[in-house]
Amino acid sequence: MAEGEDAPASPVPRALEASGRFLAGEWRSEHAVHGVVLVSALIAIGWQFDTDLEVLGFIAGSVTVLWLTHVYAGVVSSRRTAEGRRTPIGRAILSSARHTSGLLIATLPPAFFLLLAVLHVLDEYTAYYIALGIGVVELAVLGWLNSAQNRSPWWLRIVSALITAGFGLAVIWLGTLVH
Repeated sequence: MAEGEDAPASPVPRALEASGRFLAGEWRSEHAVHGVVLVSALIAIGWQFDTDLEVLGFIAGSVTVLWLTHVYAGVVSSRRTAEGRRTPIGRAILSSARHTSGLLIATLPPAFFLLLAVLHVLDEYTAYYIALGIGVVELAVLGWLNSAQNRSPWWLRIVSALITAGFGLAVIWLGTLVH
């Protein structure tokens, strides 16, 4: 390499950057919002189970089944392109799985704290309250980011965060009523 030339970029940082962009994008998707609300409602009603592991299993199972349902629905409804050509089944599955991955991604932060309770790192109730709080914080951050993306002033970003978190709390509460 000649003096003054930049070293070629490593593929690892590029891959990490691409993964980070993907996670950030999917975390902000409608499926992620759905995941946050679902997991928060399941945590709120999950205290009826005997152990922390059962609650974590209940949540993981419920979210996985819902995600598989979304993938299945996406495949069934998207086997033809706009031009009328058939979409190969493998491509349809991968596309649908990727499109709905926000549902799984949004589950990870609350599930992490529930896992800490299973491992006896955190007290059961502390883990539940943190996991519930994380869901509300995720919704508030999504409201802030959405408002920031629209270049709103700071005070409107705060209003958006509060409204998003408040509406999310209302939907979570309604979810606990129907379960």
